[in-house]
Amino acid sequence: MYRIVCLFLCLSIALGALPAQGGAPQEFSHWLEELRRDAAARGVSERTLDKALAGVAPLPRVIELDRSQPEFVLTARQYIERVVSDRRVERGRQLHKEHCLLLQEIAGRFNVESRFLVALWGIESNFGQSMGGFRVVEALATLAWDGRRSAFFRGQLLTALEIMEQEGIEPETMTGSWAGAMGQMQFIPSTYTAYAVDFEGNGRRDIWGSTADALASGANYLSRSGWRAGIGWGEEVTLPRGFDAARAGLDKGRTLREWRRLGIKARGPDAQNAALILPEGIDGPAFLVTDNFRVLLQWNRSTSFALAVGMLADRIGVEGCPPSDKL
Repeated sequence: MYRIVCLFLCLSIALGALPAQGGAPQEFSHWLEELRRDAAARGVSERTLDKALAGVAPLPRVIELDRSQPEFVLTARQYIERVVSDRRVERGRQLHKEHCLLLQEIAGRFNVESRFLVALWGIESNFGQSMGGFRVVEALATLAWDGRRSAFFRGQLLTALEIMEQEGIEPETMTGSWAGAMGQMQFIPSTYTAYAVDFEGNGRRDIWGSTADALASGANYLSRSGWRAGIGWGEEVTLPRGFDAARAGLDKGRTLREWRRLGIKARGPDAQNAALILPEGIDGPAFLVTDNFRVLLQWNRSTSFALAVGMLADRIGVEGCPPSDKL
């Protein structure tokens, strides 16, 4: 009997996390009508809205995933071990060689090292193999209606509808993650609008089907966010015994010369600035990170994500093309 009561209470709590079924369809329908009016005021046609919003309904699975993001549930070490696998490293090296001429051209145009582009490509979509199976409009509508970050996701949804209108993208083509991240580099709609590029020159910014457009869009994002080629992202370091954890923090940068005087061995020129981060506290791993690490945090605010990108890029470790691959 006790187990039955507990099961009933747990089920009641779980159902309470979503709007009540009896009122949800009408409430969502009213919300959707307001959204249509806002989108129309931004120049989205009735034809596009009819196609984009046909059959759209809240997706409980999206809300569930929003509550359990791995970057924030796992420790930094656990996340890195999961993401920076030997298999992904090897595949990254293979694809770097396969696309070396394209990567060389993109790296030269945007002044961003190709290994970081391949690392982002691998983590974001498993090199274009796992771009997400959700209809972006439906996923964003769910998150915008849910209420946790409704203003943010409502803005992304309206931008997604504008993209469909302006780029002529069909709803079945605009697929992505549960959070509305799209394409091989998993751009949210506002990022697509600001940074996606037509590298192939065919008049379309196709971050889904064009590897060239996707990688160049990623390079454009990094470049315009302040990426500095040649300084890397950082490195893992060992702290001397009794080190004062108060010296850690992204806002407490010092030159590598100063860090060395404090007993931390680090690679790089003396004048290079770096900050110390301790993602799991003083007893966990320690990293000295450059300004490029801050750029990776602009891409994704998770420290674990940014560390994983840097470590995967280091393990991929190649730039340019072998002599035999050059034209």
